[in-house]
Amino acid sequence: MAVLEEVRARRTPLSAQGAGLALALTATVVWSGNFVIARALHDTVPPVQTAFWRWTIALLAVAPFAVGRVRREWPVIRRHLGFLTLAALLGVTLFNTLIYQAGRSTSATNMAMIAAASPVLIALFARGGERLGGRRTAGMALALAGVVTLVGKGSPAAVLGLDFAGGDLWMLAATATFAGYSVLLRRRPEGIGGVSFLFMTFALGAAMLLPAYGVSLAAEGGFAPTARTVGPLLYIGVFSSAVAYFTWNKAIALIGAARAGVVYYLQPVCVALLSFAVLGEAVTPVQLLCMVLIVAGVALGAGGRR
Repeated sequence: MAVLEEVRARRTPLSAQGAGLALALTATVVWSGNFVIARALHDTVPPVQTAFWRWTIALLAVAPFAVGRVRREWPVIRRHLGFLTLAALLGVTLFNTLIYQAGRSTSATNMAMIAAASPVLIALFARGGERLGGRRTAGMALALAGVVTLVGKGSPAAVLGLDFAGGDLWMLAATATFAGYSVLLRRRPEGIGGVSFLFMTFALGAAMLLPAYGVSLAAEGGFAPTARTVGPLLYIGVFSSAVAYFTWNKAIALIGAARAGVVYYLQPVCVALLSFAVLGEAVTPVQLLCMVLIVAGVALGAGGRR
């Protein structure tokens, strides 16, 4: 399997590699906005309800482009419902629900540090099908050093002094499910197109969330559909789900899970730049240095084949 993936990588045209990196970057930027938006929903929409409406909106956004393709591809889809259900469970039902749950009992700093483990887990999970090589490993290490230094506000050792809460376990579980989903994408059955795959995983994932949504309504009540709730839900439903998942899935199909995972390290940089542009938060010299380390690591790890 590793040899087969290596051969495929060597046969990937440079234009396709560039497109794959651009698509991975697009998904990372959009997901960075998701962290900012999710904060707006923290006190207004319960986690399970946020997840359920996110995927319902995403399903409606994809449906006009997908229904006809799903009908044509249904014989293949029906044969691989088990695979689609597993992908939906990891990438749709569990991943973001766990993030929203984690945000209730841990700090954003801790969440950022744990999320930085995603590329490492993706690389570990993908080792059976993708070779990392010295250059990619070095790039991952450099980017991770930048992330850890950023979280530690200039001192990597300060990370050891952070207080860990119960929500950190939820975030760790979310990180593992995202890594598993990303690696699973390389095994998407032939005959199931990207749009059909999105539609089916969104539908299956939302269906699996439905019982938990009912429990949440009974226990916590609903939420008021105001501009403060509907606007953010539309963003995470259309952009962070339909758009970002399509571009991420396509990126992995082009360049592999491990290489796309290296690009994911840019998320703290994107969040910092978005906070500066949208919220007017100052960027410190330490943050700039960390950004340089992260960008250099991503360029090193994602730019070469070995």
